[in-house]
Amino acid sequence: MTNNSNVILEVKNLNVEFTTDDGVVHAVNNVSYKVERGKTLAIVGESGSGKSVSSLAVMGLLTGSNAKVTGEVFFNETELVGSDPEVVRKLRGDEIAMIFQDPLSALHPYYTIGAQLIEAVLVHNDIKNDVAHARAKEMLERVGIPSVDQRMDEYPHQLSGGMRQRVMIAMALINDPEVLIADEPTTALDVTVQAQILDLLRELQKEFGTAIVLITHDLGVVADLADEVMVMYGGSVVEHAEVRDLYYQPQMPYTWGLLASVPQISDKQGQLDPIPGSPPSLLRLPPGCVFAPRCTFKDQVPGAKCSTDFPDLISVSENHEARCHLTKDQRTSIRIERNIGKANQ
Repeated sequence: MTNNSNVILEVKNLNVEFTTDDGVVHAVNNVSYKVERGKTLAIVGESGSGKSVSSLAVMGLLTGSNAKVTGEVFFNETELVGSDPEVVRKLRGDEIAMIFQDPLSALHPYYTIGAQLIEAVLVHNDIKNDVAHARAKEMLERVGIPSVDQRMDEYPHQLSGGMRQRVMIAMALINDPEVLIADEPTTALDVTVQAQILDLLRELQKEFGTAIVLITHDLGVVADLADEVMVMYGGSVVEHAEVRDLYYQPQMPYTWGLLASVPQISDKQGQLDPIPGSPPSLLRLPPGCVFAPRCTFKDQVPGAKCSTDFPDLISVSENHEARCHLTKDQRTSIRIERNIGKANQ
């Protein structure tokens, strides 16, 4: 366990595999990170990069017979991967909570909003029902739900997408967790509601001092909310840095591609620069660098190193790591030539 007393969650060499009829899916490969109290770590990458699966593993929700989770996950002094499932269950929803990607499927369709919030309180606290009821109403008011008495008696399908997302946030925070995992909390919401949800998370984090792990593909959200960014591709971490460093001086070609895919107001031509090709199959990851088949710079590395040798995650500066065979001088030259990162200054 880390000696830094500010670290509330530490993940070490996390691996997740799924056994299927087609073979073994290597969903998460040797992922490590730390989250400090009151800070936000954003995990970004394309669909299938391992973002959500890694967080489900942290929450202890990969319990199927075909799932194999190895590595270490420390919450305070408790190691979760090797713990009794009952220990993890008591922590989940109480000290560690999660906002799921689709609130309509995460909320139970047969129970009212009030009933589900009250249950979330009663499961983890030895209190009377009326106290739990008052706590549920308080949290709905705190996340900006109007007409709370009416909403308590309504079902999930009766609420708008933004309202359901607010209910999910209220349920996640109802027991004042120390760690909140938010899986695509603004997906499928219109821009105005997205901004409201992000403001809400920021305000609640300030109020409760909660550490947040934010899973997203939206780099605009990352710039607005996160302190650190971890970029995943093909189940592996390919870059990890503080937000400012990642936007100003990205070091890995995949990160360059992600940044180039973000629309810029200053872009007069109005065209995006997408990453060529498709993400790799996690059933058959390519040898060498997982991004090599799509990388337009691999020819600048001598020999076939990118296609044969898996690069280490090396330190390129203080609090900044990247996984790439290009030399530091090569990366700097490419960034200057392609104006990578400058548009975000």
